Amino acid sequence: MHTKPCLNHADVDAILAAARAEALANQWAVTIAVVDDGGHLLGLTRLDGAAPLSSLIAPAKARTAALGRRETKVYEDMVNQGRVSFLSAPEVEGLLEGGVPVLVNGQIAGAVGVSGVKSSEDAQVAKAGIAAVTQG
Repeated sequence: MHTKPCLNHADVDAILAAARAEALANQWAVTIAVVDDGGHLLGLTRLDGAAPLSSLIAPAKARTAALGRRETKVYEDMVNQGRVSFLSAPEVEGLLEGGVPVLVNGQIAGAVGVSGVKSSEDAQVAKAGIAAVTQG
């Protein structure tokens, strides 16, 4: 039988706290979502001033990063470079930068999605959250 890493409640709390701290330090009003490796929502926080739509976009980015096992920037770049047929892929909605998988020993344990500011800043917040539970 195989074993795999998974996020526990303490991990989700640590990710949300670190991501929130990064967002607040930069005065960014964002929504932060954490999902498991199957894309199921484990935690979400919407900071004061974050657009209501961001509470739908952040989990979609996280889910796409978890299921696709890569940063959502890869998909955004793919579509922007002309592969628009990828938009028809099933169960893939968050095709904007800001979804980042949580890698533990080379395995996906979950993902973090952030929405509310520039996509590169969303990714920065997600990575700050992930750094709280991983070595990189």
